[in-house]
Formats: sequence, C-alpha cells, structure tokens
Amino acid sequence: MKIAVSACLLGESVRFDGGHKHDRFITDELGQLAEFIPFCPEHLAFGTPRPSVRLMRQDEKIHVHSNKNGTDLTEQLFHACRNELNRLSPYPISGIIFKSKSPSCGMKSAKLYLENGMCEGKEDGLFAALCRERYPLLPMEEEGRLQDPWLRENFIMQLFAYNDFEQFKSANPSPGELVRFHTTRKFMLQSKDEKMYRALGNIVANHEHYDFEIQIALYETLYKTAIAQKSSIKRNRNVLEHMAGFLKNHLSKIEKEVLHTQFAEYAEKIVPLIVPLSTIALYAAHYQVDYLLEQTFLNPYPKTLALRSHIDAGK
Repeated sequence: MKIAVSACLLGESVRFDGGHKHDRFITDELGQLAEFIPFCPEHLAFGTPRPSVRLMRQDEKIHVHSNKNGTDLTEQLFHACRNELNRLSPYPISGIIFKSKSPSCGMKSAKLYLENGMCEGKEDGLFAALCRERYPLLPMEEEGRLQDPWLRENFIMQLFAYNDFEQFKSANPSPGELVRFHTTRKFMLQSKDEKMYRALGNIVANHEHYDFEIQIALYETLYKTAIAQKSSIKRNRNVLEHMAGFLKNHLSKIEKEVLHTQFAEYAEKIVPLIVPLSTIALYAAHYQVDYLLEQTFLNPYPKTLALRSHIDAGK
C-alpha cells in the first residue's frame, strides 16, 4: 500500500526552520505496512531553511505572504503545489497524511489572516485544497487529528478498506466476485452508514441491468463514500447485535449472557470494542460460523496496530 505523507512527518528536515516533525506512529507502526511517498511543496518552492509564510484573504482570494517582509509568494507556492501533485499522480496511492496547521498542507487547520493582520479563521492549505479537488474520495487526514484514538481508528479502517477495493478492482473481478466482496464487508459498511450499505446492496443486485462496467463504477463511488463516514458506539453496538444473531442457535445461555454483558459494557464505555469482537470471533471459530469469520469487520486492518483497544470517548 502506498501513502503520500508530508515529508517532515517522516523525519525529513524540510521545515521552515530546518527541523522536522517526525511522527513515530506513521513511520514505526504504519510504516511496517505501507510504502511512503513524501512531499513538501514549501521546500520545493523556497528551499530550507526559509522564512515562514501565512495565508491571507485579499480581494476575495487566498494569497500566500512572507511573514518576514510581506512579499506575495502565491504564484511560487501554487506552482510548487501543482508540481508536487503531478509528481504524485502516477503512484497508486491509497491515502494522504498531511502536516496540520501548515499553510500548504493543513486540512481546515491553516490560519487565514485578513489584510489588517487579524485571524479570520482556518482554511485548507494550498496543497491540501488541490489534493481534495484531484482526489475527492481518497482517505486524507492530518497527523494532529490522528492523535485522537477514535479518529485514528476510523482513518486507518478507511485507508485499508480503500486499498482493499483498489486491489479488488485491479484483479478484473466478475459480477459474482462483486457479490462476495460486498457480502464479506456487510458489517464494516453497516458500522459506517446503514442507508449506504443498503444502497450498495441494490447496486450489487443490479435490478437496473447495468453493464458490469457501469455497475462496478457506481459501486466504487458509493463504497468509497461510505467508508469515509465515521463509526459510532451506537452503530457499532447495532453491528455487534446483528453478528450475535448468527450465533444464537449455537450459544449456551451463559455464553449469550457473557456476550450481551460485553455489548452493554462497550456501550457504557467500560470496555473497548476489541473485547466483544474477540468474543464473537472466538465463538464463531468454535462453532464454525464461516459467514462471521469471513467478515472484514473482525479484522479491518492488521491486529498489530491495536487500534480497538481504547475506550471510545463520547463518539
């Protein structure tokens, strides 16, 4: 899997002051599972070290000005952003991780100033805005937001789900294989958005009798939109209850009580999601319920990332 990442987060000394913002989760944990393509349009435009820059609203447009002497550097940075975007284009990237608060790479976190020097609010950096335009369905996140365990888990699940579809599509699948792809991702999609899951099911059923190329294109757009939605404790609990329904004819009274106690404790933020999911996986393996064992919701990404071991906080 290939992921484009702000170079400073990979430990490259390309910050305006000659430093970096090395992120250990990205390099040490995610780096075991992905190849990174670094980028830094500000380094490309101005070199390192360099005077810092800021975004400024001027004549109803966003400009880039030097903090040192106020020089308008918009064209230089915009040109570098275009070059970096064109350099990324040949790579089959499955996601982008940006440096937060950066005038080039911030995602709605770069400060936007008025001509009088007052801060108007926050906006996308120039490069982040171009990436959103070029890749509207691609998983994108800032390293700052990835410090939140809930946001991190949602992003990593989206990242792997996106990459799964890219791998699936590249294998020239048949209509029957699309049915299986959708079936094994039932609970993962339900944890994101029930309505979208059902709409995807209608596309798979193909009542409109679309040619397969059109059918899979429709499925791709909605699937990638669905996996970008954030999960919640309520939706996850509903999924757990549905999964338990496939075990009800196998479980003893005590086993059912154990499972539903864990569901309640998860909903009450006493135990993390991994607890009831591990129990479901254990029962499914013991009773050989293959339908559950094949569900990607049990293992949407490698277990080594251990992202479901936290208590969801208010989500």
